[in-house]
Amino acid sequence: MSEQLVVDEEKIQEILHRWETSPRFLVEILQDIQEEYHYLPREILIEVSRQLNVPLSRIYHIATFFKAFTLEPRGKHLINVCMGTACQVKGAPRIIDAVERELAIKPGETTKDRKFTLETVRCLGCCGLAPVVTVDGEVYGQVTPAKVSKILKKYD
Repeated sequence: MSEQLVVDEEKIQEILHRWETSPRFLVEILQDIQEEYHYLPREILIEVSRQLNVPLSRIYHIATFFKAFTLEPRGKHLINVCMGTACQVKGAPRIIDAVERELAIKPGETTKDRKFTLETVRCLGCCGLAPVVTVDGEVYGQVTPAKVSKILKKYD
């Protein structure tokens, strides 16, 4: 069952005008679209292509080149579990297991209500706080499986 995307034409125009409707700001435009929709919807990329007079293939090249962009719907809240060496040693795999149990998703997946997306990252640079989890950029250190539920409840 596929959910129909509601495209806010005014919002798209606002984003394009913020960047002078100029192809030289394509990356910035895509960043703003992703911020708004939590991914880059095809329908919007087609419209950006048309309005900027940029081939859709070029837009897809940029969207797939940078890891920060995603073409798949993501949750409102992005959970990153660090899998760097220190975090691995201190129990990150158990943290991932706890998030999987709590939300019924695996790394790379999004909850059906699109509230959460779970991802793993190589290193968050907080090795002294291992294991580390971020939710929407907020850092949680020395996370235990028991703390996962409490952390996620803050975002309900």
